[in-house]
Amino acid sequence: MAETIPLHLAGNNAPVAEEVTLEPAKVTGEIPAELSGQFFRNGPNPRTGWSPHSFAGDGMIHTIALDGGRARWYRNRYVRTPLYEHPGESRFALAFDPGTGRIDYRVTTANTHLIAHAGRLFALEEGGFPYEVTPDLATIGAYTFDGALQTPMTAHPKTCPITGELLFFGSRLRPPYLTYYRADAAGKVVQTRVIDVPRATMMHDFAVTRDHVIFLDLPVVFDAAQAAAGAPPWHWDDAHQARFGVLPRTAGDDAPVRWFDIAPCYVWHTMNAFEDPATGTITVTGTRVPSLWRGGPEDVGGGLPTLHRWTLDPRAGTVAEAPVDDAPSEYPRVADSAIGLPHRYGYTTSFALEAEPERSEIYAYDLADGGVRAVHRFPAGHTCGEAVFVAAGAAGENDGYLMTFAHDRATDRSYLAILDAADLAAPPLAEVHVPVRVPAGFHGNWIPA
Repeated sequence: MAETIPLHLAGNNAPVAEEVTLEPAKVTGEIPAELSGQFFRNGPNPRTGWSPHSFAGDGMIHTIALDGGRARWYRNRYVRTPLYEHPGESRFALAFDPGTGRIDYRVTTANTHLIAHAGRLFALEEGGFPYEVTPDLATIGAYTFDGALQTPMTAHPKTCPITGELLFFGSRLRPPYLTYYRADAAGKVVQTRVIDVPRATMMHDFAVTRDHVIFLDLPVVFDAAQAAAGAPPWHWDDAHQARFGVLPRTAGDDAPVRWFDIAPCYVWHTMNAFEDPATGTITVTGTRVPSLWRGGPEDVGGGLPTLHRWTLDPRAGTVAEAPVDDAPSEYPRVADSAIGLPHRYGYTTSFALEAEPERSEIYAYDLADGGVRAVHRFPAGHTCGEAVFVAAGAAGENDGYLMTFAHDRATDRSYLAILDAADLAAPPLAEVHVPVRVPAGFHGNWIPA
């Protein structure tokens, strides 16, 4: 009987074996001349060819460099962490020192995201320190903000478009479970604040507004028995109240977190959040699933993620929530200039728990018009990941491009698709084809030259 390949290693989720630097095979359409920089995408690519879960694969970054309407090169490289240097070894065994009880946060997959801040590039995964890499994808090493970072760092920090600050948090499996950090535009940590929560939960993302941060304390909790057995250490707990915590961004240690109970759910990713100065309300949008891993790490029957909205009213102490759309989608993004501010547009990618879905679609939501959805449908057999918005100069919020790596199942090759964000239904402005396969991954960014 043939062995069943797990979903996270099947189809275009399968890892690639080689690190390469190649010229693009061809370009169809016309790359906008103003695009000079690199598109980066991070994701799990287990060095041994196997991993127990998608979260466990070694981080591999893929990048394409564009310059003045030309595609210069494609490159992929592993992030050289201790897990890369010791393929197949237990993360727990490498990270945990039984003599002191300490965990070495340099031991990380660095497989989830890539961001730029203060002239540095960081590969991120929420269980460890950031890893600094060069634009050519050489690994510099673990980064701790000159020792100010004493916990892991979320894979989803937020850069304030007004102050240039980097806002982030770190979650741990032992007290203190949650710590909030604020680094200035130059990269110096100027605030560290422990947030009192009762237990370790899987806090993957959070949200920020101009004046507040919003923490997501949700019912996926740490399971020590599963961790000891080598399984993903999380399960759903109905007894844990789902709630959002609101804290002023620059509040001192004595300022309380205001908690708002919400309907049970898990939120993998927030799209954005903003406050209304007139009413004091805070609106959060994100991708919501009704439950996650209720029956253990193999249980994916909790529902598919859909875009959802929560409106928190601090004056009344209430939350109003409602779906934005019922189409399954993930990887929500907005323009970087809109992070934490009132915004009209947001973008997601269709989502299915299948190794080979029929095709991918990218959605653009007009949130000022009731969530009207524009759609880009890829050809049959073409699938893509997160679509990153890239602004066109100093134009309006929706004036720009969406970039994503796409895979053509018929040729088993990949390409960078560049779409017009304001005319999403149109064919791609350009496709930069590479002579290799880029596996499905997680998150990335466009970094201007």
